[in-house]
Amino acid sequence: MLLPAASLLIFIGTYTPKDGASRGIYAVRLDPATGAFSAPTLAAETPNPAFLAWHRSIPVLYALGEGPGPDGKTSGGAVAFAYDPVSGRLSLLNARGAGGGNTTHLVADATGKMLVTVSYSGGQVAAFPLGPDGRLGKRTAFITHAGPLGPNKTRQEGPHPHSATLAQDNRFVFVADLGLDRVFSYRLDPGSANLTPNEPAFVAMTPGSGPRHTKFSNNGKFFYILGEIDGSLTVCAHDSTSGVLTPLQHTTTLPKGFKVTDSDRAAEVRVRPDGKFVYASNRGHDSIAVFAVQPDGTLKLVEVTPSGGKHPRNFNLTADGGWLVCANMDSDNLVSFKVDPVTGKLTPSGHTVTVPRPACVLFARSLFVQ
Repeated sequence: MLLPAASLLIFIGTYTPKDGASRGIYAVRLDPATGAFSAPTLAAETPNPAFLAWHRSIPVLYALGEGPGPDGKTSGGAVAFAYDPVSGRLSLLNARGAGGGNTTHLVADATGKMLVTVSYSGGQVAAFPLGPDGRLGKRTAFITHAGPLGPNKTRQEGPHPHSATLAQDNRFVFVADLGLDRVFSYRLDPGSANLTPNEPAFVAMTPGSGPRHTKFSNNGKFFYILGEIDGSLTVCAHDSTSGVLTPLQHTTTLPKGFKVTDSDRAAEVRVRPDGKFVYASNRGHDSIAVFAVQPDGTLKLVEVTPSGGKHPRNFNLTADGGWLVCANMDSDNLVSFKVDPVTGKLTPSGHTVTVPRPACVLFARSLFVQ
């Protein structure tokens, strides 16, 4: 489909199973007038780039991947790509292994000097220095989580760091650990690309909730923690000086009366750019929950709407908050929703596009367009 020049470029991270259809990172465009998609194109061939993140100041995209670790052996890590804002193309810069299990999530700090990765399977948090051109340097930090396991013996048989989220002032990074029912807090040292446990080192979550992904409120005063296992959102007050989180509310992301099973796993949480609404995806129930943010930072459920496919692993919002694009991994499709700016409710545009095994939705940053 031919879209107008004002269309928005989106990069889609995917899983690339053996003999599967996906080959890496795909690019697709969204028409901000109608929600229609262009046909996807392969932007970079790379194995299992299931999560993507931007460098904060230069046109470089980071993806989950693998590379040589400190011992010389291939391990889970990160891959850096140069992004051409004119052509939309990605070009490989380099790759580094962390030395632990497969990486699950990553984030670049605000100074552009370091990248933090987490390994779900290995239980580790790692950090890499970044060069002036965004290339990954040799690993500088490597921390293995430990502590009492959560009560779910199937899902919480070990530590499972699942995501890393930067504080707005770039002083702390918060790591949600699904296996330990904890959110860990680390102090950042961009100059040395190092991580130091904060004091206290973590905040405990509801037992069996399985913290997965997290986001800050726009003013930085509140922190939203998605519980994968029980399908929940926990709201914490955030002390920006100390980096301490204090739980205020624990609420479900699913309709009242719906019984959570192992297949009903919450996956992603996002805050609308104006800060008025919070969204969460439910796999198994195949839906997106919409919450209104109350004056005290707590959340009030607005609606739970079908995701337009199966297994909504990830989704994202346009910079103006007008559209939400959801990646349904098990039905191999992207679906666009119009967002009501007053109620936060979602209306399907009627447009969808096939992308094999989509796992991450990342809009191209206008910062890089000259």
